[in-house]
Amino acid sequence: MVDNLTKEARKKNMKAIRSQSKLENLVSRELWKRGTRFRKNVKTLFGKPDIAIQKYKIVIFIDSCFWHACPIHGSRPKSNQEYWDKKLSRNKKRDDEVNEYYKKNKWHIKRVWEHEIKQSLDQIISELIDFIEKSKSE
Repeated sequence: MVDNLTKEARKKNMKAIRSQSKLENLVSRELWKRGTRFRKNVKTLFGKPDIAIQKYKIVIFIDSCFWHACPIHGSRPKSNQEYWDKKLSRNKKRDDEVNEYYKKNKWHIKRVWEHEIKQSLDQIISELIDFIEKSKSE
């Protein structure tokens, strides 16, 4: 399937997509309420983590089941499959590169799937707080 927009129009369209999801905002709001202080979407850090605490070298990514090709809930669009296969494959590869970068540089990294947040927000928040506190003490 051929894209019906010009390259410039497609670029403008893609730029308009918000960088923060409702789930990211929900998680960050809950962490903030519980006293955890952090920065969101830090552009100077590799991979632009959703949540970062640079002082303690902590980064947290909240991965959408669609965009990050969740093995449980990820779906594959029926149209333009070649494009989407390439796009989603590149996203997974980039996630691996980001993980490797932070591990190599001795950062504490945590990834949370969208479906985990939807299943149990309180449990995920508790796990994130535990992860942050443990990382701070190391």
